[in-house]
Amino acid sequence: MSAMTFKAYAITNEIDLNKVASDCGIPKKYTWEEPLILQDEILGTILRKKVDPAQKVLVFSFGSIVFINHTEPAEIKSFLKYMQSFEPEIKLAEFDRYTDDYRLQIGDTEMLHLTDEYVIVPEFELFYPELISIVLAKSVALEKTEEELGKILDRLETMIDRLEKANLRISDKELARTTARIVRHEYNTIAYIMILDKPDITWTNSEAGDFYHQMAEFFELNDRYEILKSKTAILYNIMEGFSTISHSTRGIFVEWVIVLLIVAEVVLMLIEAFR
Repeated sequence: MSAMTFKAYAITNEIDLNKVASDCGIPKKYTWEEPLILQDEILGTILRKKVDPAQKVLVFSFGSIVFINHTEPAEIKSFLKYMQSFEPEIKLAEFDRYTDDYRLQIGDTEMLHLTDEYVIVPEFELFYPELISIVLAKSVALEKTEEELGKILDRLETMIDRLEKANLRISDKELARTTARIVRHEYNTIAYIMILDKPDITWTNSEAGDFYHQMAEFFELNDRYEILKSKTAILYNIMEGFSTISHSTRGIFVEWVIVLLIVAEVVLMLIEAFR
């Protein structure tokens, strides 16, 4: 084996691995930390064709899928259609919106060589494919989350424009919906993509740990996570400001209603007195 190819896609926010495993006849119970690895006869049954032993598909709970040594688009689409039976929100028409390609090459080199398209290693180790897949899966999931954050920022910009035009009324429903999107974004990033969590093998194998660290650093996983985290904090501050303005506006309105009711009551009392 001189090279392995990887194609990673972020297709949804969450995948129930246990449902897929059960349908494939895999008795193992999966936690959110580990991917579901499909290969050989199980993968062949899904794709309805004989697959090469070197071909694998890794499915991640945070909505990413990595195809190893799959070059035919028809195979990828066939597998994603199968996944859609478990996660109906998957949009096959735009499945390649968040994607990345990579290669693992075995070369005549003494040291690991990383680029944005491939990594060259002196000799093959069993942990390379899974660790590369994990980094790629997290990277494309981050790309998806980054775009969703941009949509939230666009929404907040519209609300800010309204404030600049002295339109201070923002409904509780609108505030709640926007806050929910921010919370969902934060949850998807921290709880599901697990940027700060390292694979189990990196704790017991120092070479695997070094390789994962270099890959994660090259793809700037931690830096991108910190940027998302800081932007999320800014979003919360903005929403708190909106909430304060909205509640203040309602408070003033209520106060004026109370004043008008008191005035109306006084007028009625005066009318009664002079009858």
